[in-house]
Amino acid sequence: MDIERRIIDAHVEVRADHAGNKTIEGYASVFDSRSQNLGGFVERVRPGAFAQSLADGDDVRALMNHDSNFVLGRRASGTLELAEDSTGLHYRITPSNASYARDLVIAMERGDVSQSSFGFITNPDGDEWAYTEDQFPLRSLLSVRLVDVSPVTFPAYLDTESKVAVRAIERAQGMVAPVVEPEDPNAALRRAMFGRKYL
Repeated sequence: MDIERRIIDAHVEVRADHAGNKTIEGYASVFDSRSQNLGGFVERVRPGAFAQSLADGDDVRALMNHDSNFVLGRRASGTLELAEDSTGLHYRITPSNASYARDLVIAMERGDVSQSSFGFITNPDGDEWAYTEDQFPLRSLLSVRLVDVSPVTFPAYLDTESKVAVRAIERAQGMVAPVVEPEDPNAALRRAMFGRKYL
């Protein structure tokens, strides 16, 4: 099955407890925040989209830049904690003392790395399609299997992953009738600045 990845701008940061032990914390996904144009559609993650994956105990990894050679934490080992809250999918990584993990922590403390991403596989009937208020295709993710979460340096997956995402829209050729949603107060400004891109 195709793994899709999405990068968000929600801040990820390093935190230290009283003993100086550091964790990497942030949101891998923020609910109901529209993506930018993913190659012919925009997307949002609905509350509860990760609930089944979390309840089933899926063995999610935390990776640096989605690279499986640089494992930062793992759910099965207890070094990655995941939870849905009212904002989205929160994660907490207890990084090892590996050199790449130390380097990442330094880069994050400097502000050089500040974005997050998540990898997922959509469950059967785990998405639905509608249209935005200006008739642009809108995909809502309702239920996905979480594969990984990653602090990321740069949104490097936009072009390659959109090819995977476009297959999703091809599978949904019988799209539903237009649904007009309440206008986002900033939508008109974004359209004026970016056309049909949603940032």
